[in-house]
Amino acid sequence: MSPLARVSAAYGPRFAEFAFEPAFLAAVDQHVAELRERLEAGSADLHPPAPDAEVLADYSLGFLDALTETGWLEPVGHDYAVCRLTAISWLARRHNLA
Repeated sequence: MSPLARVSAAYGPRFAEFAFEPAFLAAVDQHVAELRERLEAGSADLHPPAPDAEVLADYSLGFLDALTETGWLEPVGHDYAVCRLTAISWLARRHNLA
């Protein structure tokens, strides 16, 4: 399974939390903006272009590897990693990359 598919399967279900967790939605939105900027997919257009699937997959894999190396365990709530992984999942789904 590709890194994007793995992240999407694991964190896509968290989109349902947006309806009752506005702070989580805002945090994920900020992570999406940071990812677009980092992956050079940012744009002043009303509808920014899709990030390159390979670049997003490579980023995802590196991020997952770093979490594994640090011994990260997914918390009950929303930490930086959960927000970042949910943002990756959102980008992958939004642009049909996974």
